[in-house]
Formats: sequence, structure tokens, C-alpha cells
Amino acid sequence: MAVPEVVPIAYVPRNRTESIGRYAEGQFLASITYAFPEGFHLDHGWEEHKRLYTVLHTFDSEGNYRDSEIWCAGTWAEQLRNPDGDGSVLQRARIHLAKLLRSLPRRSYTDIAIRPFQVTVDGVLFGLVTGQDEEGSWAELYPDRLFFTSPWDGSYDT
Repeated sequence: MAVPEVVPIAYVPRNRTESIGRYAEGQFLASITYAFPEGFHLDHGWEEHKRLYTVLHTFDSEGNYRDSEIWCAGTWAEQLRNPDGDGSVLQRARIHLAKLLRSLPRRSYTDIAIRPFQVTVDGVLFGLVTGQDEEGSWAELYPDRLFFTSPWDGSYDT
């Protein structure tokens, strides 16, 4: 079965899709995710290259991509040096995400359906990318690594 033009993504509280839904101007998909730049190969010092991003993608009501706000909170190395408290990379990312979500008027958390899109920031691919292989068609949310496939009901694998 081919990838649908508009890919459903299920809202799952306290899970990887807990920050998706609708707002006054359309739909949103938000997350906090670690990522490496494209083409990066793990070697000594990799902790400085693994970055934590706060991401907010917005779409119109038909699922067409509008815009992204992507902010780097810091690196895995920084998080290891200061793992707890308000100064930690993870806490900074959580605070920034909460601010971004509060900026969406009439926000509600619910299932969404969006069209594939791509944007690259800091050498990192963000987006909903589609493809096909011998096992069938698929869509994958980058860099979150959420994998969608038939029956296209919004559920995902990681």
C-alpha cells in the first residue's frame, strides 16, 4: 500500500507523540529529540556532536507544512557534565518546549495528519520522509525515528 498523501499520526499521552495536536491556525507537531548531523560517524568525542533539539513544526488544517522552530539546547557532553537541575540541557529543552506550546492559541492535543516535508538545520534532517522498499511503503519522522506504515492508522514503531 502506497504512502497516503496525508500521513496520520496518533496522539499518545506520556509517549513520543504527546506534544501533537491542533491550534487556531492548523496543526502542530512538537518534540525534544537528540540528533547527530547527517553523515556523522561515531568516534572519540561523539558526545560533543550529539545535540538535543526542541522542535515545533506547524501545518495548516490540510496538513501542508508551514514552518519550523528548531532550537539546540546543548550537547550530550553538556548534559553529562550537568545532568540535574535547571541548568541541565534536558531541563532547558523542556522549558523551551513549554514556551513554544504556550504560544499556540487554542491548543488541543489530538491526532494529526500531515504531508511529508523536510528541513535541514545544523546539518540535521528534520521532517516526515517517505520511501519504499521490498517490504512496502513507509514514512519516517526525523530525527525522532518514528516509523509509520500500513495500515496507516497513526500508530508508529521506533
